[in-house]
Amino acid sequence: MTVTQVPQEKSQDHLPFRPPGNQPSVAGSFSPRDGHIEKWLRQLEGKDLFGGPYLQEYLYDRKRRNCRPTTLRGYFTTLMVFLSYLKERGRTSLDSITREDLSSFIESQQDGGRRPTTVSTRLRLLYAFLGYLVDREVVPPEVLKRKLRVKVPEALPRAMDPEDVRELLAVITQCRDRALILVLLRTGMRIGELLATRMSDVNLRERQILIMEAQKTRVGRVAYLSEDACRALAEWVNLRDPAKERLFYGQGRLSLGYTAVRMRFAQYLEEAGLAHKGYSLHCLRHTCATELLNAGMRLECLQQLLGHRSIEMTRRYARLTDNTRREEYFRAMAIIEKGEVYGHHQRHPELPPVPEEKELLGPYH
Repeated sequence: MTVTQVPQEKSQDHLPFRPPGNQPSVAGSFSPRDGHIEKWLRQLEGKDLFGGPYLQEYLYDRKRRNCRPTTLRGYFTTLMVFLSYLKERGRTSLDSITREDLSSFIESQQDGGRRPTTVSTRLRLLYAFLGYLVDREVVPPEVLKRKLRVKVPEALPRAMDPEDVRELLAVITQCRDRALILVLLRTGMRIGELLATRMSDVNLRERQILIMEAQKTRVGRVAYLSEDACRALAEWVNLRDPAKERLFYGQGRLSLGYTAVRMRFAQYLEEAGLAHKGYSLHCLRHTCATELLNAGMRLECLQQLLGHRSIEMTRRYARLTDNTRREEYFRAMAIIEKGEVYGHHQRHPELPPVPEEKELLGPYH
């Protein structure tokens, strides 16, 4: 019996994406409800850059994956800068991209004075787009081999000094502002999450605020209120206009904007004599994380409270203070010196006894 092999057709998901040659203009192919993407791609069309149809399809793919408008704008900005750079190098199509193009693009960004974090982020977004094109057989897979990496310096978290926190709170007497700052300081909420909070999300009896959708991760969580934050928030709730839907609002406005809060925070820093220290609203989130970590909270629990996707992000957010490290060291050494690390309850027989303090100091102390 003769066996005949029938060639299998590629599934629709693995067919290469090839835009037709008579495709209409990039911006004109969008419906009115896609105003943001339409506006961005009009900018691309105005610069006469190639690759517009691929970028259009990619942005819609990101949108279907529930990416936020700010994330989509980051993708578009990075890719427009990259396509402009390719045009300057004489490239005419995406399938001609090489690893050398990526290397020279990174160097041009660094030579232009971009921060390492900015270059690293743009490289990550660029690799995501190229991976999308490789899956559709538009770009050769060799482009993704031995991916380039930009080393980003790991800065210490911007947690406020405890004494600075006390001085800041001492100058905040306005009821609304004190409640807002204390909630940020004690819950670790992002400023955008708090400004989006509605009264229906607040439960003072249970001392918690429901975050239905996190600002970045889009994952809901519960923020718990400390005693002082709950008391300050209760005072504000008793004074606020019950007709307003948002927990915090501005004069004559239904909501309170980030710029207004940032300006008020800068004013309080000036009054407290802390303006020169460079604190920002986001430092309150770092301060909350650092204080909880130094109070003994496990990283896994802290990660959930802050709404981080990974525990590595939580590690970067909080640091142990010098006092905490010192106490942990001597606590651990006390266990080691007792011989209890491996379950033994007496000193190792080969180790000499620890001399008295006077012997350690010597006769010249």
